[in-house]
Amino acid sequence: MEILEQVQEKATKLVKGLEHMSYEEKCSCLKDFGKLDVKSENKRDENCFVPISEIIAVEETELNKKQRNIGRWQKMTKLHAFIVYYMKKARNHRWRCSDVTFWCVDEHLCNQWIQALKELLEMQKSRPKQLLVYINPYGGKRQGKRIYEQKVAPLFNLASISTDVVVTEHANHAKDNLFEVNIYKYDGVVCVGGDGMFSEVMHGLIGRIQKDSGIDQNNPKASLVQCNIRIGIIPAGDCQPLDVSSVHHNNTFLKYSVSLLGYGFYGDILKDSEKKRWMGPMRYDYSGFKTFLSHHYYEGTIAYQPAKHTLGSPRDKDSCRTGCYICKKSEQQLAEQHKECGLKHEEGEEEWKVIKGKFLAINAVNMSCACPRSPKGLSPAAHLADGSADLILVRKCSRFDFLRYLVRHTNQDDQFDFPFVDVYRVKSFQFISKLSEDNESNVMDIGKKHFGQFCRDHPACCCNIVNSTWNCDGETLDSSAIEVRVHCQLMKLFARGIEENCKDEASYSQNSAEQLL
Repeated sequence: MEILEQVQEKATKLVKGLEHMSYEEKCSCLKDFGKLDVKSENKRDENCFVPISEIIAVEETELNKKQRNIGRWQKMTKLHAFIVYYMKKARNHRWRCSDVTFWCVDEHLCNQWIQALKELLEMQKSRPKQLLVYINPYGGKRQGKRIYEQKVAPLFNLASISTDVVVTEHANHAKDNLFEVNIYKYDGVVCVGGDGMFSEVMHGLIGRIQKDSGIDQNNPKASLVQCNIRIGIIPAGDCQPLDVSSVHHNNTFLKYSVSLLGYGFYGDILKDSEKKRWMGPMRYDYSGFKTFLSHHYYEGTIAYQPAKHTLGSPRDKDSCRTGCYICKKSEQQLAEQHKECGLKHEEGEEEWKVIKGKFLAINAVNMSCACPRSPKGLSPAAHLADGSADLILVRKCSRFDFLRYLVRHTNQDDQFDFPFVDVYRVKSFQFISKLSEDNESNVMDIGKKHFGQFCRDHPACCCNIVNSTWNCDGETLDSSAIEVRVHCQLMKLFARGIEENCKDEASYSQNSAEQLL
């Protein structure tokens, strides 16, 4: 009866003052309730703490015979109960749906608890109520539609989220559809599929916002309008701002990028692997080994603007994690800039720096790009939403040295600690290969000034090696001469941010309590 007495005592305090409480006071009361000791059958010392933001739904229920046949409960004639469905942290950054049942003998008290909890859920401003869902029926080994219907749709229904579902029938179906539907009646757009589906939704949503705002995407100097309609990639979560890089060639918009822009090594891998799709995922290993042996280098010139507005550098140890203070600081600066001068942007306000040389790889990343084979990623300290990209230049070196650099991605050593590797945190950059420079002179005014001077000073530096291909988030770009600009927090995701491997669950619970809404 000890647990019941705790429930009744704390519930009575909340219910009595419910009508006169502010939102903050209600959250405080629920936070206090969240610290209630709920003993587990397997772990008697475990405490159950559930922040409001992680509760899915609250429903009234009836106790079955097995639940009622516990100690003194079997002597009671009538019990009233409700179930709280919530997200529970599992291993390997996974979250699972779980539930806990509360019961008492007072029906009125039980109903008041249900009402109080539902009211607090309704007050969650970041929680979506209506979503537009795109499903690629060929995604997930042709299991995309089944996965959504069996795994995702029941959770949306449980959380009282209404959905409009579109099963795509051809390439760019989702992108084209986003230019036709009334996107403003939705709280978010969810994609069920792979990288291609996400790319479609991202390009369609950002493109629609720019079109409705009268912004010309083909203008590389244009300040793009932020997209406040969040994108969900199953599984969904909280709100996570995300930087987006726009890629142009000759005043023509090409693509948006959110992860990797790679020229040279990673571009060659993608180009070669596209010819071997019949091999399946193994084609990347084959093409990677083949590209490494070929050891091609490419000559060109890069001009970039340093990201002086951001904190930290690519060489520090401040990794981007949930609640990242560097990204939050950038968000504050962005809000202040918009408040002072709206969307106006003055070009040339910071000095352009020029680098010329022969490169094995040129990579620009908006995030760490971590994966199983590279646990820390291409740039471990890159940030999701600080308005910058990490530009990594790998100059021509021996095949053995390049192998040493690649191996560094698999261990804890500093992968930038080589004399042939340079890394810069930038807000925009331009690249033109030496071969393209002879044929394409109109890259951009500032580009013509810097690159033209380079040609006059080094007239005999042209090499006969063909151009590489840009790898833009897993898609090839036709032009090697590009202009890239990072747009700070241009879009938002349903996501929690990057989470640490939580070995200490007590520490995690404490952090969750501090972030309670």
